[in-house]
Amino acid sequence: MIKISPSILSADFANLESELKRLEDAGADFAHIDVMDGHFVPNISIGAPVVKALYRVTRLPLDVHLMISDPAFYLDDFIKAGASFITIHTECVSNVRETLTRIKEAGIYAAVSIKPGTPADVINEYIDILDMVLVMTVEPAFGGQKFIEACLPKIAQVRGIIDAKNPKCLLEIDGGVTPENAPRAVSAGANVLVAGSSVFGAPDIKAAVSALRCGKGG
Repeated sequence: MIKISPSILSADFANLESELKRLEDAGADFAHIDVMDGHFVPNISIGAPVVKALYRVTRLPLDVHLMISDPAFYLDDFIKAGASFITIHTECVSNVRETLTRIKEAGIYAAVSIKPGTPADVINEYIDILDMVLVMTVEPAFGGQKFIEACLPKIAQVRGIIDAKNPKCLLEIDGGVTPENAPRAVSAGANVLVAGSSVFGAPDIKAAVSALRCGKGG
């Protein structure tokens, strides 16, 4: 079953509660929250206080993607804020396994993300304790970018590692996902799709979520 995790980075930030309600009504599975610090990535978004506020007004699991330089330092804040998933980047954490273990011990799903230039095999060291791997299909930081088709072989590589070593682990992709390219990503092995512009920019959010889940497109 393909799960859809719309990114609120493309939502109306003046009306986030109502935007989350629209996602619930549309049948989204998660709400993807991009946390950016202006250091690891060249953009700044939101922090733990906003995640805490969103937790109070939605029944959707919060899929929190930490694009920050020192996730271990802020981890407790996001755990207490109500995150259901916490994703950290392998590229900026020296103690990845220790950080993932802290997440799991808090009863939260633990995930790692890899950027387009990071090889798939880096996840081998942690795959046994992962609940999800996030493959970035754009360079992280900004919404509205075009899906990098060259990432499809990496998605397939990650799927092979997951199937061999931890079949229950989810494989999420994030970046430029549309109904047109989603079927290729799913065929490569993805089963959680993050989409921002193609959901919140659509005239009918429910139809957009359905189109992504069903692979309607090219």
